[in-house]
Amino acid sequence: MHLVHTALLALAALPAALSFTPGFPYGSEKVRGVNLGGWLLLEPWITPSIFDNTGNDAIVDEWTFCQYQDYNTALGVLQNHWNTWITESDVAAIAAAGLNHIRIPIGYWAFEVGPGEPFIQGQLPYLQSAVQWASTYGLHVIIDLHGAPGSQNGYDNSGHRMSYPTWQSNQTNIQRTDDVIKTIASMFAGQENVVPIIAPLNEPAGYIGSSMMDPLKQYYLDSYGNIRYPYGTSQQSNTVEMIHDAFQPLSYWNGWETPPDFDGVMMDTHIYQVFSNSDVAMSEQQHISAACQTQSTLSNFDLWLAVGEWSTAITDCATYLNGRGYGARYDGTYPGSTYCCASSFSSSYKTFLRQFWEAQVISYEKADGWLMWTWKTESADEWSYQAGLANGWIPQNPTNLQYPTICG
Repeated sequence: MHLVHTALLALAALPAALSFTPGFPYGSEKVRGVNLGGWLLLEPWITPSIFDNTGNDAIVDEWTFCQYQDYNTALGVLQNHWNTWITESDVAAIAAAGLNHIRIPIGYWAFEVGPGEPFIQGQLPYLQSAVQWASTYGLHVIIDLHGAPGSQNGYDNSGHRMSYPTWQSNQTNIQRTDDVIKTIASMFAGQENVVPIIAPLNEPAGYIGSSMMDPLKQYYLDSYGNIRYPYGTSQQSNTVEMIHDAFQPLSYWNGWETPPDFDGVMMDTHIYQVFSNSDVAMSEQQHISAACQTQSTLSNFDLWLAVGEWSTAITDCATYLNGRGYGARYDGTYPGSTYCCASSFSSSYKTFLRQFWEAQVISYEKADGWLMWTWKTESADEWSYQAGLANGWIPQNPTNLQYPTICG
């Protein structure tokens, strides 16, 4: 009787365990993907020409791009960019390269612009086209809220560069962001096979302390509900909530939003080796070793875990990478930096890029996968998946490794 009772209990527990079925078999198949960076949200280093062509050094992000230009001028440039930077042929090429996911950064202003905010709208039809293209070519889409009202990090890639983020300091900002997530969840409800993941906030500046982390954790909990219940009823979605680690060590998040109380939560961590003087000073071999050394922390986490941004860059040389008007650590033009030398794409450097790419892919697949930043750039080829494919340091199939033992 005891055995039967136990079996019945186990059966009773089964429906809950099986109720969440995401649109991709996370945990058993690896995420292999790329970001569509600098498309529906401008980033000066991805498309420096757009900023240079304004002739105005005060234009450093999408906010000032819209603020300091005639509306029709700015709108025309944006529409041309939206129409040409990513097209169906890009999505086809991404699928042909053996990838299975695209992450699409977008700003809150695509959904709602508040009083006094200069942002220009028109992005949503392009987002919807990208989702249709992804469906056509068998790709899965992560919709990533990359910029929130007040800015969650002060970076230009939030749409509004500022010295200190203000998103967290104003409940109205947070409520507006909640409403955007509800809109996204509703817009793609029932399309989990094509849009299996919503990421409610990119790179919030957790390093400023509890003033960010306390409201952020509440926002993540609220976003879970907004993503899980998009129908206005008790019916649940199968959409994954992908939360960024807020630049905290993964151990900080141990036990956060884990089963049985939560289902379908993925952690997003971003790994770059270019944003400190010590990173830029490393040798090529040290960069490879650093990539391999991420394996121990990545392989033992208690949620699904993906490296949602990374690249093969080992310098911050890309024009405007640190922000328009700021220099680079690499050539000594960034304040406080001294390290300097010249970089060119010799055959040996391309070999290194291939090794560094493979070391990262091998390591990040110790977790649940990866999405490289980014698909294309105007001139920063180490950051471009497209350039890597064209020049041979990224394989035409991401499982076709030349250096499978590079991490030992």
